[in-house]
Amino acid sequence: MQAPYENADDFVGASSPGDIIIGGLFAVHSEMLHPEGDPIKPVSPASSAEILSDKIRFPSFFRTIPSDFHQTRAMTHLICESGWNWIGVIATDDDNGRFALESFGVQAMANNVCIAFKEMLPAYLSDSTFHMKVDHAIEKIVKETRVNVIVVFMRQFHVLKLFRKAIERNVNKIWIASDNWSAAVKISTIPNIRQLGTVVGFGFKSGDISSFQEFLRNLHEKPTENNKFLREYIMLSSVCAHLEYHDFQKCIASQSQDNLWENGGTKPQIWRDDFLNANVEPGFIHSTILAVYAIAHAIKGQCKDRDCKDPSAFTPWELLEELKKVVIIDDDKEVKFDSNGDMNISYDVLLWKEIDGHMEITTVAEYDAEKGGFIFEDEEKKKDFLALKKVQSTCSQHCKPGQVKKVTESPHTCCYECIYCPENHYSNRTDMDYCYRCNNKTYWAPVNSSTCYRKTIYFLDWTDWFAIFLLLLSAFGVVLVLSICVIFTKNLDTPVVKASGGLTVCYIILFSHFLIFLSTMFFIGVPTEFKCKTRQAVFGISFTLCVSCILIKSLKILLAFSFDPKLQNFLKCMYKPIPTVVTCTGIQVIICTFWLIFRTPFVSQNFSIPRAIILECNEGSIVVFGIMLGYIAALAFICFIFAFKGRKLPENYNEAKFITFGMLIYFIAWIVFIPVYATTFGKYLPAVEIIVVLISNYGILCCTFLPKCYIIIYKQETNTKSAFLKMVYTYSSKSAGSVAVSQVSLDSKSSSFRATITDSCKTENDSVNGNCHFQMPGQPLIKGKFLPKNAARIMVRKRVSSI
Repeated sequence: MQAPYENADDFVGASSPGDIIIGGLFAVHSEMLHPEGDPIKPVSPASSAEILSDKIRFPSFFRTIPSDFHQTRAMTHLICESGWNWIGVIATDDDNGRFALESFGVQAMANNVCIAFKEMLPAYLSDSTFHMKVDHAIEKIVKETRVNVIVVFMRQFHVLKLFRKAIERNVNKIWIASDNWSAAVKISTIPNIRQLGTVVGFGFKSGDISSFQEFLRNLHEKPTENNKFLREYIMLSSVCAHLEYHDFQKCIASQSQDNLWENGGTKPQIWRDDFLNANVEPGFIHSTILAVYAIAHAIKGQCKDRDCKDPSAFTPWELLEELKKVVIIDDDKEVKFDSNGDMNISYDVLLWKEIDGHMEITTVAEYDAEKGGFIFEDEEKKKDFLALKKVQSTCSQHCKPGQVKKVTESPHTCCYECIYCPENHYSNRTDMDYCYRCNNKTYWAPVNSSTCYRKTIYFLDWTDWFAIFLLLLSAFGVVLVLSICVIFTKNLDTPVVKASGGLTVCYIILFSHFLIFLSTMFFIGVPTEFKCKTRQAVFGISFTLCVSCILIKSLKILLAFSFDPKLQNFLKCMYKPIPTVVTCTGIQVIICTFWLIFRTPFVSQNFSIPRAIILECNEGSIVVFGIMLGYIAALAFICFIFAFKGRKLPENYNEAKFITFGMLIYFIAWIVFIPVYATTFGKYLPAVEIIVVLISNYGILCCTFLPKCYIIIYKQETNTKSAFLKMVYTYSSKSAGSVAVSQVSLDSKSSSFRATITDSCKTENDSVNGNCHFQMPGQPLIKGKFLPKNAARIMVRKRVSSI
């Protein structure tokens, strides 16, 4: 320790109207040694009661040690660091014990440490109930088997009695010692002390006391006539001089006062300075030295500009103010009194450790009172400190991560049950009071989880087996479309191709099918804004173009083979191929354009599956989506009606019948699609729409083109002009006869009906001779015999030209 004064003679003769006392404080406001003087300003090296920091009640009190507040906080930190929360406390029933117990209770509660029991022992050993209270405390310790840590706030003589009784009962615990006895050699040398377990405590910070130890070594040279302590010690050392060090300690501890005077006078006087040095408490010596230095500095500060040999040179209150400003250099650190008059130095963490068969008091750490943490000099001492964790002292087992505490009927919060965190909740530390909730949108957690897991993102991936299967179907459809294009291109001049509307119409229809097959690719892979906006628009417009062209074909077929004049006139008005296709497709383009502008589809995350995130396309507006599909369905229905009207065409060329089948497949597929799509969720939802698109597209493509391809490839004899004319001639002859009969029947029933037959046969002979007037549908009136051959030929030519 370094002190900023040079010469001790500066303080010789220094006095004040009162005396300065260095020692413990028991009655701060009592009259001091000289009643004729002013109140003395004490500086205590040992009084640690927390109440003494109250400057309203004790305005002139100073001390060179921390208050018990820091000691109890250090104890609580030790308990928490070691994982204990179920402890017992034993204290003396006096002011020091009660104040320490109260302070410790507050600190323990703040750190979730529960006190299983509190035992108060009488303050005086002479109390008649003392031994009974000690026995009761030992019984309590033995009974509480889950309590393995005992905090003891008692004086040394009380601890001696308690420990001797505990050794008799084979009690083995961890004992946390207060500064009163943590460094007491007289306790550490009790026989069989190792049986008690482990003693760890807190003592005042020890500094360099080498000068005091030198003083002790030279103390025997001082006169002993007026020093009772020296005379007793010399006698004790003489009686036990023949023993080794540790046995020497036991010998001194066991000597009674009578034995001392009886045996001491007959023994030669021997000085054992090793024992004296070993039995002083370094912390107390250090704090006493600090107290002396503090007063010395204060007096020196007062005596700079005045003659301190004059008793009235300064008042006690001036010295008080000077003490507040004192700064001492201790171990290269500045220490001073705080606003409460306390000098907040550190604590030494003391561990009683058996070395070579003897209990030694070792320093394993330093507790910083200001920062509230433990400081270790080396790893070996830290290892000794951490070894305390091996002992369990808890009311309940620690709740592991993934569990949470559930309070039981016990009044103590440390007594609880451990239950698992529910699904989507977690706890990542031990003994948590509640579980954290995972972010349900992006994370999940199973029951009894210590962390949250990121949800797996699902979508219909390119590598998915079902997606690959659908892609193969689409690819096969593309190949089929291209194959049909090649077949029709090579057979451009055949009647079948011409009857299909020509190569231009076929190419438009096949191109629509090609786009529909390609649109299925936008349903697979990671959904993007582009895919979501493109896939429905491409499908809707392409399918509308396809159905529009088929609608024109249905109208053309029905117009070519219809013999109803009213229907003929209506179909002639309707049959405008290019405007019809452009109008029908344009309406769908407008619908999709408004859809993409005002309620555009977007990528969304579906959290309906607990542990997954489904990336999917939100259609933006299910109403517009329904309008788009409904518009296609309306065109398909019109197409179906027209095709159904022409279903009884020639057997060798009945395209209307196949168009009817194709539309039926379309309707069945999309009718089934609606409930399936509404009830399906997950990554395979796009696959449902792909399947419906493929079914309807394959149905229309196959029904429209495969019969023609079959005729072109396998029935080439029917794909000639003569065969085609013969087939139409036969069908027209049958149709003309049936129409003539039906017209005669209608004329006989209604005179107002405009007859196709303008002049019926007057007589049966006329009829036989064929003297009837017959009007071809859409042609000038033909006069001749009934069903003349030239009428059939005219009809064939007209049907062929219209087709």
